[in-house]
Amino acid sequence: MSSQRPTLADVAATAGVSVSTASLAFSGAGPIAASTRERVLAAATELGYSGPNPLGRQLRSGRSGIVGVVVGDALRRSFRDPVSIQVLDGLVGTLGEMNLGVLLIPGPTDPAEPPVDPLVLSAAMDVAVLLWGSGVEDPVLGALRRRGVPTVVVEGVPEPDVATVGIDDRAGMADAARHLVDLGHRRIACVSLPFDRARGEGIVAPERVGEAVWQVTRRRFEGMRDGGVEPVEIYETPASLVEHGAAAGRALLDRPDRPTAVLCQSDLLASGVVLAARELGLAVPGDVSVAGFDGLDLPWLAPDVLTTVAQPLAEKGAQVGRAVAQLLEGNHPDPVVLPVELRVGTTTGPVPA
Repeated sequence: MSSQRPTLADVAATAGVSVSTASLAFSGAGPIAASTRERVLAAATELGYSGPNPLGRQLRSGRSGIVGVVVGDALRRSFRDPVSIQVLDGLVGTLGEMNLGVLLIPGPTDPAEPPVDPLVLSAAMDVAVLLWGSGVEDPVLGALRRRGVPTVVVEGVPEPDVATVGIDDRAGMADAARHLVDLGHRRIACVSLPFDRARGEGIVAPERVGEAVWQVTRRRFEGMRDGGVEPVEIYETPASLVEHGAAAGRALLDRPDRPTAVLCQSDLLASGVVLAARELGLAVPGDVSVAGFDGLDLPWLAPDVLTTVAQPLAEKGAQVGRAVAQLLEGNHPDPVVLPVELRVGTTTGPVPA
């Protein structure tokens, strides 16, 4: 035996088996007796052999073992959002069971930046996941299509060449809107997620709703209308963060003609509106009702408990992982749409007298 690093052939010779049999012992696949596998692994331990070179295995299989996850925003913002974290947790847990790694790819933080990260164009990946949907003629999805990378789009529009996993957020937002209408509210404002990669901030004209490119934002506006609500004002935010909700709340509520209710497209935005109402000395829901979307546990908002539309965040991530598995097997999974549920908390009540 040479003084160089032991090879799989060395292990096979010591165990008295062929190299192909030794390879099967390490891969855990194929017809091999348990006693033979134990003999191969014992020989490997004796020789100090740690296993086949992963790069060589990847080259032989034609796969990288990596799933590229495009988060659609700066990582520093995404990791402040419990929605992103819980979906990623469900996804990574499912992929880990398949021995797949994850490459996180951020989105642009400035409209002046290129819309497609260089990693999307060049990084090795077996499947790509667009975590927060795609818009009309999405440049990231276009780049992945040109590379021929199988793709899962989360909360996007079903298309023949991509797998999709989403939630029935339009119906959920309609339920939240009807809840406010049933309480007597007619002057209802909306705090929205970004319309597009420009990530504008401030009150926008109602006709701009039709210009929203991001599908999540569009569907939740459509759900409001399904529930009988035409918002009296719309405040677009650049991201789903508490501070943006607070800025929206101050702009909408610090005025004599304030709305009696604010329907927000995320729970973090809604919690920011609640904090702004407190700052302004307004009672929630006595002076203004606030509802959100996501179903997050926000103990720091106590004693308030948000009225919200709860979505199955971890299960959504797990479903994305299962779609990845089917694509790797050469199958095209059917679109998945998970149900959501209105949960009435303490932040909504009858319209003020």
